[in-house]
Amino acid sequence: MSPGRQRTSDDEVFAAVQRAMTRRGPHELTLADIAGEAGVSPGRLVQRYGSKRALLLLLAERFAGSAGSVFEGLRGAHRRPLATLRAYAVCMAGLAPTPEALARNVAYLQTDLTDPDFRAHLLTNARATRREIESLLRAAVIEGELRRDVDIRGLARAIEALISGSLMTWACYREGSAATWIRRDLDAVLQAYLAPRRQSKGPA
Repeated sequence: MSPGRQRTSDDEVFAAVQRAMTRRGPHELTLADIAGEAGVSPGRLVQRYGSKRALLLLLAERFAGSAGSVFEGLRGAHRRPLATLRAYAVCMAGLAPTPEALARNVAYLQTDLTDPDFRAHLLTNARATRREIESLLRAAVIEGELRRDVDIRGLARAIEALISGSLMTWACYREGSAATWIRRDLDAVLQAYLAPRRQSKGPA
């Protein structure tokens, strides 16, 4: 293995890709942009990964398997299931530090939706994320945060749709931060399902 490869790990390259993607849309992003972030030459990236598309696919594959670790970290930081769910919603707001950043993320999403190889990884992550949301909702029922008659699957699907839609409406209205906007929308939906003793206490 060459010294260059020893100095720059795959993790470092993937982190460099993500940084470059925050500044460049899919049609603007080049291997030179990524190489500059990673501190290597574009030729080195070609030797290791083959092409920009191949590198982005590897990143998508890694992202596809990330749901479990993301939720594990959130559970470790929050005591109650609904607090963990709210933290996840705020985490998703990280896709939209600005409306322009969200527009770039949506541009990458277009590739995820139209390219079968990218969509396979997107779907894997989406299914894993929904299972995690369902798990949090079940725990919230068991711990008395939510009513016992909640349709777990239906509510998880609604929350999944709400988070995506809330990001888009925030980008339209641009009132306050995306995190505050999405948290308010989530609380509005959850309010109807809170266990009676928590109705007047507000979010955990």
